[in-house]
Amino acid sequence: MATLCRPAIGVPENVITMEETLDLARTLHADHPQLGLALRLIGNTGVRTRRLVRPIEETLRHPGFAARNQTYEQEAKARVPEVIRRAVANAELTVRDVDVIIYVSCTGFMMPSMTAWLINSMGFRSDTRQLPIAQLGCAAGGAAINRAHDFCTAYPQANVLIVSCEFCSLCYQPTDLGVGSLLSNGLFGDAIAAAVVRGQGGTGIRIERNGSHLVPDTEDWISYGVRDTGFHFLLDKRVPGTMSMLAPALRELAEQHAWDVGSLDFYIVHAGGPRILDDLCQFLNLDPAAFRFSRATLTERGNIASAVVFDALDRLFEEGAAVDSQRGLIAGFGPGITAEITLGRWVSGEPAPLRDLDEAAVQPA
Repeated sequence: MATLCRPAIGVPENVITMEETLDLARTLHADHPQLGLALRLIGNTGVRTRRLVRPIEETLRHPGFAARNQTYEQEAKARVPEVIRRAVANAELTVRDVDVIIYVSCTGFMMPSMTAWLINSMGFRSDTRQLPIAQLGCAAGGAAINRAHDFCTAYPQANVLIVSCEFCSLCYQPTDLGVGSLLSNGLFGDAIAAAVVRGQGGTGIRIERNGSHLVPDTEDWISYGVRDTGFHFLLDKRVPGTMSMLAPALRELAEQHAWDVGSLDFYIVHAGGPRILDDLCQFLNLDPAAFRFSRATLTERGNIASAVVFDALDRLFEEGAAVDSQRGLIAGFGPGITAEITLGRWVSGEPAPLRDLDEAAVQPA
């Protein structure tokens, strides 16, 4: 079975605090008729600090979609390789051992994908397969884990590198003045994450099952309006209440695996906001401490989109309390409304068998 190894996380050097965010909102939107509501909502996020890929003064100036996207590409190429190198080292592999790169991002666009540049510039094999995922938003981290699991199930000796690159600040739109947009301006942060899923060997979460769930007729609840100025994030006011619709899907997948979702040993879930986590505690009958890793990510980084599950997972590794055979759940939530769910057990230090690259297990089907 495939094992999800320890992630590597990279955050930019530009820090903005909750107090600075609130002061900016008061200054920029002093005449906004719902400023008080927006300030309360931002304050209730619990986000103490966020990291931005460019200084706040530059972030607040919108130079146009082309310039923003050029910044995305430049910053990704400058920052992603170092995070990849750490993730591959965490998995005790080299880039030559990687068979697939899954690159997830919803905050910039490149074609060819960033995967092509990585293969050409970092020494990956030329037959490394590429899977860019651009339109699953915050759910994409969970989706990437699940697609890596699927690939390793088909090719048991394969290794899959997942890269999440989210520069949410580059989607800031100064003309979007709805309360949902003002809340988003105080919630989202920037980060890069990478992790390897090993088909054989490795320490981490051995994946046993994965699943997806789409809530019908919620396509417009989380979406992008694509306009001349770029991506305009649209957030329906009903989104914070979606856990009532998604918690049963988590419970059902666990039951299919003969597990009780309320009695697992660890939980790594998307930290879209405090209500998401609070509602999950209620619907799954969990103590708030069950989501301590996700809450810490939200507090220190904000909502970093698809990178959240990897940042929270890294905190599980950092805590160092997991022991072999402990059971856990990973879940990413995003547009659709979609849940990507993973079940697995902690495993430590199992060596991998010798790998033969000529074996059919890693050749195209």
